[in-house]
Amino acid sequence: MNPKIKVGVVGSAGYTGGELIRLLINHSFVEIVFLHSQSNADKKISSVHKDLLGNTDLSFTHLLDQNIDVLFLCLGHGDSKIFLEQNIISQNIRIIDLSQDFRITQQFQNKQFVYGLPEMNKKQIQQAQHIANPGCFATAIQLSLLPLLTQPISGVHIVGITGSTGAGQSLQSTSHFSWRANNISAYKTLTHQHLNEIKKNIADHFSVNTKMPIHFVPWRGDFSRGIFISTIIPTTLPFTAIKKMYEEYYATAAFTFITDDALDLKQVINTNKCILQIEQNEDTVVVHAAIDNLLKGASGQALQNMNLMLGLPEQTGLQLKNIAF
Repeated sequence: MNPKIKVGVVGSAGYTGGELIRLLINHSFVEIVFLHSQSNADKKISSVHKDLLGNTDLSFTHLLDQNIDVLFLCLGHGDSKIFLEQNIISQNIRIIDLSQDFRITQQFQNKQFVYGLPEMNKKQIQQAQHIANPGCFATAIQLSLLPLLTQPISGVHIVGITGSTGAGQSLQSTSHFSWRANNISAYKTLTHQHLNEIKKNIADHFSVNTKMPIHFVPWRGDFSRGIFISTIIPTTLPFTAIKKMYEEYYATAAFTFITDDALDLKQVINTNKCILQIEQNEDTVVVHAAIDNLLKGASGQALQNMNLMLGLPEQTGLQLKNIAF
């Protein structure tokens, strides 16, 4: 029997940290060595992630242990760089960062980060030492576009809605229940930070669309988790050809699926799936995509990347049960 994969998590008290803990404690090949949180040190995990009462007796710690194989950074944007500047991490430890810090500039100190979108970079991930986990909107948008990016596209328009967990645990005026309930609003219109990593990856992999305009309007929804986007793409290709391109591109994907039926957000909640539905009217195709922002959009994809890095089947520890109905 192979020894357990020893894992540490920094920033384990937040939404993505909590979701990652839920996955790791049920991963048959993983041993959690430490769960780091400065503000919650010595508290039981279940005192913060209350649903884990009875699942684990682990406590948060302010200490770091170098005797691990994989380190997950579940920190706020900008904080992962600060953490790595302030703490020496052994060269033997693989790092999977869930912030946006290394998605654009992937070289930091003596570490090279690979962009962790398995449907596009599977081979590179399998050989990587460090991973920059994609953003949640960036994941859904790129999975909506990838099969068509071999063709020249004049530009795309995207609208998408995300649940309140996408904003993190820090209290904001727009995350209060009384404001969010029964409400929808647009934010960061045409300027969302995930556009930068999308444009970089398109430029790196699809030269024919290096300067393709991407117009994205994100919305806040009155639900806790999930992302639903609709990507509008001008094309003269027939629907049958487009459908075939998507089916072939994702034929071996572990978690991305095509449906002919109308897509609902509830189909992906509490799973690591991305489900795509394609529609066409004359010279315009619309690709709808749904993911769970905390799983395929964050912690689930991070675990999927760990599995690939360590030579495990992608689905290991991610056979999750959809409890939405």
